[in-house]
Amino acid sequence: MQLLDGKKLAAEIKLEIAEEVKKMVLSGKRAPHLAAILVGNDGASQTYVSSKVKSCEEVGFKSTLVRLKQDITQHELISQINNLNNDDAIDGFIVQLPLPRHIDEEKVILAIAPEKDVDGFHPMNVGRMTLNLPSYVSATPKGILEMLNRYNIETEGKHCVVIGRSNIVGLPMSLLMQRRSKPGNCTVTICHSKTNDLAEYTLKADIIIAALGKPKFLTADMVKKGAVVIDVGITRVEDASKKSGYKLFGDVDFEMVSKKCSYISPVPGGVGLMTVASLLQNTLSAAKSEFYAKKSSLELGAF
Repeated sequence: MQLLDGKKLAAEIKLEIAEEVKKMVLSGKRAPHLAAILVGNDGASQTYVSSKVKSCEEVGFKSTLVRLKQDITQHELISQINNLNNDDAIDGFIVQLPLPRHIDEEKVILAIAPEKDVDGFHPMNVGRMTLNLPSYVSATPKGILEMLNRYNIETEGKHCVVIGRSNIVGLPMSLLMQRRSKPGNCTVTICHSKTNDLAEYTLKADIIIAALGKPKFLTADMVKKGAVVIDVGITRVEDASKKSGYKLFGDVDFEMVSKKCSYISPVPGGVGLMTVASLLQNTLSAAKSEFYAKKSSLELGAF
């Protein structure tokens, strides 16, 4: 069994980005600028955003954190989003999910300008990805592709089972794994909460991508020997013995499944770190206008 070391790969990607940023600055261009909107005081969300801000510093990006109160109205939040849409100094930004229940996440995502949607959630970017056109790919699926590519894991002709059908991970992952590319060219099965006899599918899988958010859901008796297992899930479970008060678990029973598979990603230290690295890659692409032409604030409707 070989560990898919997200920490190592993310560090490599950050070094590559930092070198490119140095070249940009030396040539007279400004450093890329990523902004993040954080609504409320959710502990996990604050941890994730802090990690992203720190990563920006590590690669030479400028970062801006917009903190908003838990009880902010949807109208006020969308107004903040429009401010970032119209700010020419911001290359890309994210709205940290989940949002409070009184806010419609779909309307919030639609309010983000596609050219600044470095999370890759806007329908414009999802559609472009589906058609295999240049676009921002959601950071987690993009990170998984990077992981497969950098470990030279063969995907062509393989059977890939994706567990989970979220718009953020499961659905885009299923599309990316079957398209004509490397990694890709898989025969893909997508399973979910209504799938009968899930093990019937996972036992036939050469590659399993678990993204359902249930701790230790995928057990050893559901995995064939030699399979590649990628664990996307991350759940906080209370643990009084830990200084933090909780322990992190993935969707895979790592201890037992790792004895059967050829490659496996750990939690923590796997896909989560690749997600942040991919967000930085998308921001760099935004700064270089790789997918969309730069729009001025006038074109975006500031006046």
